[in-house]
Amino acid sequence: MTHRRACDLTDRDRAEIIRRSEIGPSLDAEVLALLAAASTAVDYRRRRLVYRTGDTADALFLIAEGRVKICLTEEATGREAVIDILEGGSVFGESALYAAGAAREKCAVAYENVRLVRIPVGAYQEGMAASRPLYDYTFRMVGQRLARAERRVADFALDAIPARLDKLLVELSERYGVPDPDGVLIDIALPHREIASIVGSTRESITVRLNAMRRAGIIDFVDRKILIKSPAATSAAV
Repeated sequence: MTHRRACDLTDRDRAEIIRRSEIGPSLDAEVLALLAAASTAVDYRRRRLVYRTGDTADALFLIAEGRVKICLTEEATGREAVIDILEGGSVFGESALYAAGAAREKCAVAYENVRLVRIPVGAYQEGMAASRPLYDYTFRMVGQRLARAERRVADFALDAIPARLDKLLVELSERYGVPDPDGVLIDIALPHREIASIVGSTRESITVRLNAMRRAGIIDFVDRKILIKSPAATSAAV
């Protein structure tokens, strides 16, 4: 994370962060200035809550650095279901657009040390009204996340856990994969408990399955990350 504190960033600094994000290409100078002026920057250490279930949905967030985990937590047991892990440049908290002032249904947690830009929902909506490209981007983003959630629900209903894990590895390799001499490295540290939470299994079962895939030469582990050595084999399983 950059040395300067988030609270020391100027409008120009925040404008540059927004410009380099996923929404940046859709913004003209006027809308970019609007969002930068209304926004604030904030840092969160790893595992800190950005917002929790029940908090007021009054802003969207843009990830300047790091990654954020979106999840649901069962209050009685503390069990967690991971919905997604978002990387730098992503926007989240979009429920504020269609449930402004209502309570959040999900939690957002710093997956690693993160710097965020918080944009009040009113300012974001003003930007959407002034910029058709921003409106189109936001509509597309919400639709893509809904489609991903629907696919995961279908996977839970139709697939056994090994198939769910195979599909997850393919998805993560497409979103976070970087070329490696031995295959494709999923460039995000994924503890087995996190993987288990995503596919609806137990850490022990996931560990057994991943070790079997490692012995078969399909994957390997590199610094707590997964290296897919045989992408074609994993894709064929899907």
